[in-house]
Amino acid sequence: MCKDCGCSITDSQAHTHEHSHSHKNSSEHQGAHQHLHDNPQLNDPKTISIITKILDKNDHEAGHNREHFNSKGVLCINLMSSPGSGKTALLESLSDIAEFKFGVVEGDLETSRDADRLKAKGIEAHQIQTGSACHLDAFMVHKALHHMDLDNMDVCFIENVGNLVCPASYDVGSHLNIVLVSIPEGEDKIAKYPVMFRTADLILFTKTDLLPYFEYDMQKEKEMARKLKPSVDIMEVSTKDEESIKKVASWIKFKMEMR
Repeated sequence: MCKDCGCSITDSQAHTHEHSHSHKNSSEHQGAHQHLHDNPQLNDPKTISIITKILDKNDHEAGHNREHFNSKGVLCINLMSSPGSGKTALLESLSDIAEFKFGVVEGDLETSRDADRLKAKGIEAHQIQTGSACHLDAFMVHKALHHMDLDNMDVCFIENVGNLVCPASYDVGSHLNIVLVSIPEGEDKIAKYPVMFRTADLILFTKTDLLPYFEYDMQKEKEMARKLKPSVDIMEVSTKDEESIKKVASWIKFKMEMR
């Protein structure tokens, strides 16, 4: 678990050190703090003060990242999900059909396997190995941007660490958030992790080719998603169905043109 966002703090253990982390986009500022403060273990005023200071510092850095993307005319999209939901596979599929150039900042605790997969497809990718941190933060992304050729891309994806909790509360400087949830994960992920899905601009139900093999009420899950965020866009996706990937690419292209 991360050392500084508060998710691993116990009653007898309050962190008094500072690391550079941040929460979601400005529209989710209040929700991000609520995510931390709802934990009864974080009622100590000193702990709350430290965490708030950490988040505020990275809010500032996230804004700097967005300004950098804006100056280059690059749309930044944060991809979030649990492990194995298909973030990397989605990017691989997009590389075959997208009408825009993109690069990827890749986050994992260890290994460069996902970045290597993307590079094998001709996608510019930079790997961030977070060690024990369960999410990316704005400072990590800022360092990665020095290794990215933003002048030669239209979109920069940030493939966040696989986790349905902390990435929802840390602003990395993206313009949009796409959250993936796969059919094999089973129903109830949206209800169990509402903070994550409230941050989403687009929810992708992935691996839909497996629907015949699972008891999964798609309509119920969509209703839950829109109960949390009525304006969210929703798509059903399978990397085995090129048309579904084209719809995702079209959604991104539309968002590019709307900027």
